[in-house]
Amino acid sequence: MKNRVKFAIFVIAMFMIVLISRIYYLGIKSNEYYSKLADKNIYRTYYEKPVRGVIRDSNSIPLAINRLGFSIYLKPNLRAKKYHGELERILKFLVKEFPKVKYKKLLKEYKKKDSPYNHKPIEVVSFIPYDDMINRYVKLTLNKNIIVESSSKRFYPQESLASHVIGYTGRANKKDIEHDKVARTIGVVGKSGLERYYNDVLEGELGKERVVVSASNRVVKSLSKTKPKSSDITLSLDIVLQKYIAQIFKDKSGAVIVMNAKNGEILAAGSFPEYDSNIFVNGIDSKTWQDMITDFNHPFTNKLVNGLYPPGSSIKPSMALGYLNSKKVGKYKQFLCTGSIKLGHRKFRCWNARGHGEVDMKKAIEQSCDVYFYDVSLEVGIKEMSKNLIRYGYGQKTGVDLPNEFMGTVPNREWKLKKYSQPWYRGETLNTSIGQGNFLVTPMQIAVTTAGLAVGYEATPHFLRKMGDMKIDYEKRKPYNEFELRQLPFIRSAMYSVFYGKRGTARNHVFSKVHIAGKTGTAQVIGISQADKKRMSEDELKLFHRSHAWLTTFGPYEDPTYVVTVLVEHGGHGGSAAGGIVSKIYNKLIELGYIDKKFIYAK
Repeated sequence: MKNRVKFAIFVIAMFMIVLISRIYYLGIKSNEYYSKLADKNIYRTYYEKPVRGVIRDSNSIPLAINRLGFSIYLKPNLRAKKYHGELERILKFLVKEFPKVKYKKLLKEYKKKDSPYNHKPIEVVSFIPYDDMINRYVKLTLNKNIIVESSSKRFYPQESLASHVIGYTGRANKKDIEHDKVARTIGVVGKSGLERYYNDVLEGELGKERVVVSASNRVVKSLSKTKPKSSDITLSLDIVLQKYIAQIFKDKSGAVIVMNAKNGEILAAGSFPEYDSNIFVNGIDSKTWQDMITDFNHPFTNKLVNGLYPPGSSIKPSMALGYLNSKKVGKYKQFLCTGSIKLGHRKFRCWNARGHGEVDMKKAIEQSCDVYFYDVSLEVGIKEMSKNLIRYGYGQKTGVDLPNEFMGTVPNREWKLKKYSQPWYRGETLNTSIGQGNFLVTPMQIAVTTAGLAVGYEATPHFLRKMGDMKIDYEKRKPYNEFELRQLPFIRSAMYSVFYGKRGTARNHVFSKVHIAGKTGTAQVIGISQADKKRMSEDELKLFHRSHAWLTTFGPYEDPTYVVTVLVEHGGHGGSAAGGIVSKIYNKLIELGYIDKKFIYAK
């Protein structure tokens, strides 16, 4: 009997607990849920798209602007039987009014986003130019199932000029939409170049209006409203200089960088061949895309920061500074160059097969003697060499404001062991000393390290000058110790003799009106893909096996201010392939007022 009473009390207690829990849920917890649901029925938030910011050059010439037009939306669920073929009638009407629009594409776009659960208008045409729409606007808006909204499309008035730097916009993909609320609404993001790097700034913030609506979804009252906003950006690029460089670099493949060595501003930068950014905005056809990706000159690669090349002899001024820092060699110590050096059973040759005779450091830079750098590298060793080179900026990002910058490679024992699980050989030390082997750099790294030698520090290279009205400040890196700073005047004088010394490697190839200093370089091609080889003719194979030509410089020599770095792919010798280009650029800098005419000298 006692147990039965206990059991009955237990059952009643459990029933009461469940009952009280349910009352609590219905009275308190679900009230919160239904209150939020009611709020959704009463309140609405409408978003207004911002207009993407304009990109201008240093003289306010537009590089990326927006063309105004309209986009067309259709109400959802028009495929339902109750609409009696309304969707088909609307699509045929749109095709009739806008002949460039295709019926199948409209239907595909609509079906992709239509579902019983979607209550938002569906975009079927993203952009109709203003002139094409204006006479048809009223006709379209008479149909309550068609919604026309203002829209814009990116346009690049300079077409292919600086296309790798400016970049382009395109449709936002799933990943973009997940991480970017603005892209979710606009449907467009920056895909490459500055358009991508500064996408958050350029796309701006959505305008937002919070309203009260009636049961029929009619706006009763506006509670709050914020306007959309975005920022224009101004670059240090000078499109006049950029255009001039594109003209003199015509039919060549490679890269050119013109940079202010003192503050890191980039006045011009070209990766050649270039492409018209507008083809991506309008939607690139398969043939054009196929032509681009199969072009042996790789127009789609941004060679400024994604092209990796052996630096060749352009590395020698930096290498010489590192040699001095090791304290294992003095600047006046001489080595005999007979045209080659023997290491084990292998000969390592100098570019001058007859040899340079007795060579000290200055003569080695002026005449680009390989044997000198071989000999000293064996005394200094790869550990000290690579440590200094990395400190100077090789094998690491420059920090330039372009997406996906490559780091390059400064090879050493640890690197090779980690990458290939193989030991390091002394012959590799010799190859590294003249910028060959596994040593890889980008043109941007060469420009920045040249600037460092010219002024004694490395300003962060950049294209952005102003964001709206706000000027941007950039860091200056100090890669050199006090001893190295004291050696820089000597290194600069050696770089000057490359152009004006009796046997300087660029002596007969420059005609700039101001004195310049720098270094030539010839870098062996590290490899051609098997896919490319199969498609190349014999003449093309010969051309693409030719060495790359480097010429990196600073000037005026009396007041180092600008760096001009040129890489001509498969150009052969740096002086002959790039000397004329560099000279013309410096003369153009004088013409445009960047370099004071007082630095002009009479030959």
